[in-house]
Amino acid sequence: MRCAGGGAAVPIFLWPILRSVFSVVKMKNLFKCLCLLGLLALLSACSKMVILQAGMTDGDANEIVLVLNRKGMEVEKQKNKEGVTLLVNEQDLSRATEAMNVAGLPRRALSNLGEVFKKQGMISTPMEERIRYIHGLSEELENTLLQFDQVVAARVHVVLPERIAPGEPIQPSSAAVFIKYRPPLDEDSVMPRVRRLVASSIPGLGSEDGRSKVSVVMVPAEAPPAGIEWTTVGPFLVAVSSAGSLTFTLMSMVVLTLLALAYVGVRLAMRNARVAQTIMQLAMRWAARQAAARDKAAAKAAARTAAAAQSLMATMPRAAPAAHETASMPPKS
Repeated sequence: MRCAGGGAAVPIFLWPILRSVFSVVKMKNLFKCLCLLGLLALLSACSKMVILQAGMTDGDANEIVLVLNRKGMEVEKQKNKEGVTLLVNEQDLSRATEAMNVAGLPRRALSNLGEVFKKQGMISTPMEERIRYIHGLSEELENTLLQFDQVVAARVHVVLPERIAPGEPIQPSSAAVFIKYRPPLDEDSVMPRVRRLVASSIPGLGSEDGRSKVSVVMVPAEAPPAGIEWTTVGPFLVAVSSAGSLTFTLMSMVVLTLLALAYVGVRLAMRNARVAQTIMQLAMRWAARQAAARDKAAAKAAARTAAAAQSLMATMPRAAPAAHETASMPPKS
């Protein structure tokens, strides 16, 4: 459908749809229906949040949030007296549980020697004092090893000299070191320095023979998987790959909504006689202006054609005598 001046109006294929809709729904209830549809759409977009894990530490909760965010799942984190609680959408509960099982999360809580032999009474036994000393020494060495570049995690297990039973030889000191690092790292140059540092910090391992009793295991950390890039489209947080389709969908919905509202406004305005008469007058004026513009353009075109014809006729008398003189000349022998 087009207006009198050739301007584009509502597409023809939308008129049957709009007519069928407005023939079923009464005009007085149209806005109520639109509000109801908007409310239903809002309720369908909102999802119920359920508890995924509760009573967790910040470290364990952050690991789970990192894994689930890479899988494209939204996680809500809440803190309370019992610890950290993680909430996910109800429809994502099974996917989140599966992702956690694959990643081995949450990690099982383990007690270290410092927690097992925590000082509680007034007097400690020699064994408790010895274990707390070993635990403190191990933590100090771990903290020192973490100062190396590219080192992600470090653990040190120390064994001090001890006589297992009376009459038996004293078990010598030893140490085991575990280091996880982020490549690139030259193990051949770092491992001797680590062995020398640990051996110099433990009694009985300062000699060359003592350094051989320090075992060092270095493991490269895996590169983190490529995460999903997120962007915002209006109030929605979506993946970058889906942003284009969502934008097109939203723009289409906005255009259809504006067309529907415009049709409703025209129909409501046409019910008022004065408004309808005013609209008709404006339409007639606009059509008259378009017709006058077309007539004016046609008149200008006719004037240009007449001027061109007159100029052509003016050149005709000059060309005729020249042709007559050429015909009267005798032919050359």
